Amino acid sequence: MRTKVSLLCVVALIFFLPSGAGAEPAWAPADQATIHPGVMTFTDGAQCTSNFVFFDSSNNVYIGQAAHCAGLGGATETDGCDAESLPLGTPVEVDGASAPGTLAYSSWVTMRDRQERDGNTCAYNDFALIKLAAVDYAKVNPSVPFFGGPNAVGATSSFGDKVYSYGNSSLRFGFSPLSPKEGVSLGQCCGGWSHDVYTETPGIPGDSGSAFLSETGAALGTLSTVAILPFPASNGVGDLAHELDYAQRFGGINSLQLALGTEDFTGGITP
Repeated sequence: MRTKVSLLCVVALIFFLPSGAGAEPAWAPADQATIHPGVMTFTDGAQCTSNFVFFDSSNNVYIGQAAHCAGLGGATETDGCDAESLPLGTPVEVDGASAPGTLAYSSWVTMRDRQERDGNTCAYNDFALIKLAAVDYAKVNPSVPFFGGPNAVGATSSFGDKVYSYGNSSLRFGFSPLSPKEGVSLGQCCGGWSHDVYTETPGIPGDSGSAFLSETGAALGTLSTVAILPFPASNGVGDLAHELDYAQRFGGINSLQLALGTEDFTGGITP
């Protein structure tokens, strides 16, 4: 799901809450933010959709994407322990930002460096973080468009549970009604590392990395693949709780946290 596409600076005053673990940046109002879950990212020309917003104890701000968005192999190369990736520090263009971000964490790079060999971790840990330029922090809001939230991190999904996502591939040619998606979980698999879900319109190239919310508004996961088997055209969604835990333990970012949405989770495309 890695697609190749061709691609006023205002000095902002940035105000933060007191520093330290758990201190959260003061976000832009949701209706004014130009950087939020669902904006497009471009890594060496590869287009993906961002998922959630994160921050650390130094009040650095990050936006998530799929690790395979920086991958150097083909679209079928999904084992992060074997796949090659662009290095940390690679510039990443982020829609709505005035300066490029940088690839600050990649599960694929980390797993190769650690020589990770757990099969489920290697196959389904597909998560990366882009550190935004400080000049853009005042433009960020962590709320998922259309749905609101996330209101928590980590959720299980059972067969039949509703899920919600916001994909923003340019292949929709700006037709925004197709961006919000409602779907249903087929359940968790693979030691809790992945969820298979169906949505009304499956993910398409450029949607990689999209945020998925549970039916209660928790950050469920990130879009990694469109499956052929065992459920054709289903979405393979990496479990965010597992991905974030791995990043917190091995990513070298102090007190990395998910930013909760400032907008209440509403859920549902239709009344």
